[in-house]
Amino acid sequence: MAELGKMEKPEAGSFVGTRKLLLVPLVYEGEGSPAEYMELCNKYWEGVRASIESLEARIGEVKRVYHEVVSAAGEEGLQMIGRVSRKSHVLAQQRAGRGAVLEVFEDAQMLAEFSDWQRCASIGFMSNRVGNQIAGFYAEALKKRVEHLAKRIDETLGPEEVGLLFISEDHKVQFPAGVEVFYVAPPALDEIHRWLRDWRAKSQEGATGDRKE
Repeated sequence: MAELGKMEKPEAGSFVGTRKLLLVPLVYEGEGSPAEYMELCNKYWEGVRASIESLEARIGEVKRVYHEVVSAAGEEGLQMIGRVSRKSHVLAQQRAGRGAVLEVFEDAQMLAEFSDWQRCASIGFMSNRVGNQIAGFYAEALKKRVEHLAKRIDETLGPEEVGLLFISEDHKVQFPAGVEVFYVAPPALDEIHRWLRDWRAKSQEGATGDRKE
C-alpha cells in the first residue's frame, strides 16, 4: 500500500492497466468537540482534499466512490454520508457532480447485525462464558462484513479505474488482488492521534483524582 507523503510522486504511466483505490481514513468531528480538535479536523480534511486532487492529476479522476455505512446509491447514499460526516460528504458530492458513481457499499442487514454485536461486545460481562460467546458472534459478523466490502470493490471497480474509499482506520478489509491502494494520510492525521492520546490521558487523570477525593 502506497502512503501519500511518504512516496515518490506517482506518474500516470506507472499504473496503466491497474485498478487504483485512494483510501481516506475517516475522521469524525463529533458534535460539541473542543475547538482545538475541530481545528485539527479542518486541517486534516483540507489536506485530504489537496492530496486527492494531486493524485487525480497524476493517475486519473475518481470514477467510483465507496463510503462505510452507505447501503444505497445516488442521492440517497449521499444523504447517508451527510448524516455521519460533513467533510467526506463534500468530497463525495464533488466527485458525483463530475460523473463518479457512488456505489452501494454496505449490505444493510449485515451492517445492522455487525453494529448490534459491536455494541454488545463493548459492555462488560460478569460471565466469561457469555463474554466469549458475544466476542465470537462479533468476530463472525466482522468477518462477513469485511469480506462483503472487499467483494463490492472487486465487483465494481473496473479495469484502470480510480476509486475513492472513505473508511475507518481499523477497517480490517483485505483489498482484492490487482488493486493498487494509495493511503491518503496528511500529516494532520498524526496530530489528531496525538491530541486524542493526550485528551484520553488527561481524562483518566481527572477521573483518578475525583475518586481520590
